[in-house]
Amino acid sequence: MKFQISEGREETGRKLIAPWWHTVSVILILGFFAYRGAQAQERPSPLGGAAGSQATSFTLQYLILIGAEILLAYWVFVGVHWRGGTLWDLVRGRWASWRDVLRDFAIALPFWVIWEATALLCVRILYTESTPAGFYHVPAGLAEIPAYFLLCIVVGFCEELVFRGYLLQQFHAMTGSLAAAVALQAIVFGLVHAYKGWRQVVVITVLGVLYGLLVVWRRNLRASMIAHAFSDMYEGFLKFLLPWHP
Repeated sequence: MKFQISEGREETGRKLIAPWWHTVSVILILGFFAYRGAQAQERPSPLGGAAGSQATSFTLQYLILIGAEILLAYWVFVGVHWRGGTLWDLVRGRWASWRDVLRDFAIALPFWVIWEATALLCVRILYTESTPAGFYHVPAGLAEIPAYFLLCIVVGFCEELVFRGYLLQQFHAMTGSLAAAVALQAIVFGLVHAYKGWRQVVVITVLGVLYGLLVVWRRNLRASMIAHAFSDMYEGFLKFLLPWHP
């Protein structure tokens, strides 16, 4: 099965887009993020975990997370650049017109509905006795809210670049199987969130499969980036504006 690397050019998916050791380094960095996330469980976190009464600069935490996401995405780009690749070899397609923009939004929003329904179904299945417990700091104030929305946009772009742009293509090249590549990148995506518990790992892995299937279908990251950013905006802030929010 052919996998489109960039618009107007197809490859069989068997050529690594970056050195194998670079992929190992990316996975180790992701593992470090998971380890740091586990350590942070006893401290207030803007993305979940324990919450305390002491004042915490969540805006600063958002900015630190933004910086970490950008640095990881840059390291991924460096690995691809060593093999002569470009950023667009990861994104696999630019917007050529406003129609392309509207098309991707028209795909991303219904996909998000499927994503949200799948997440709720997984939670219902896995949490048979109770819903996930924990504390969450809802962004508030003139500084926190814009910083959080910026974080969501950066995460939507960078994580799709890393998992569905880079790892999906690398795993496809390593295994020769697109199905295996979709599964492997989703497993890594889930394990990065291991600090949230095994149930959340399962849920996030399933959602990673959905993102992977969307990218395989669309042959670019644009719609998945939009859907990813909006899902984070909704789960982290927008749903709390609704009187019936879960």
